[in-house]
Amino acid sequence: LSSTIKHHLLLRPSHRRHVVFRNNTSFSRRPMLTMASAPTPLQVCVKSSITVPNKLGDCPFCQRVLLTLEEKHLPYELKLVDLANKPDWFFKINPDGKVPVVNLDDKWIADSDIITQILEDKYPEPPLTTPPDKASVGSKIFSTFIGFLKSKDPKDGIEQALINELSTFNDYLKLNGPFVNGDQVSSIDLSLAPKLHHMEIALGHYKSWSVPDSLPFLKSYIKSISSRDSFTKTSALKEDVIA
Repeated sequence: LSSTIKHHLLLRPSHRRHVVFRNNTSFSRRPMLTMASAPTPLQVCVKSSITVPNKLGDCPFCQRVLLTLEEKHLPYELKLVDLANKPDWFFKINPDGKVPVVNLDDKWIADSDIITQILEDKYPEPPLTTPPDKASVGSKIFSTFIGFLKSKDPKDGIEQALINELSTFNDYLKLNGPFVNGDQVSSIDLSLAPKLHHMEIALGHYKSWSVPDSLPFLKSYIKSISSRDSFTKTSALKEDVIA
């Protein structure tokens, strides 16, 4: 499966205008730049949905890259790749067959860590850099969540290990929030947000589990991140996360 979603000629969110059509649907639009000043859309290969044709799939690493592009207001063309039936053209640009992959300066670059760093270096405004001393905040949450999701023994202590990791993050946000780097979203938030989104959906579905009310700063963080325009534009369907 492949599809193209074009995001053209974007400016800062503060310049958005609200447009309403006759059928009562609406969207936010930013004022148009001249064609001469518009950057060339970047080509981005990401996972396609396995439940609905021509929809974005559930890869949190792909979403991290898309979040970075959205937060930096960079236009891009989205190419959806069916990972269960990868096309020949995809193996030609990335023999490892992994997503995400982005074409930067006529080179196909893989790995979300590398891609997002190049984007930060090449397009420094608005800045998303996370200070080195904060780069590891919440870094164990995703692997601990996966361990709990796979666990079949309720007494193995893995659930408590996850709660401990989330509690540590909650306490950090209490002192340093609302985001990891204070008032401004940074690259680490764009990495954590998709993983927390997967955690809530997967554990809610398979284990009837939710983030405890005793972690209010974490719950507020998740709500704040997931309500951002960049996140709603790049989120996978709940059905895909579950599948």
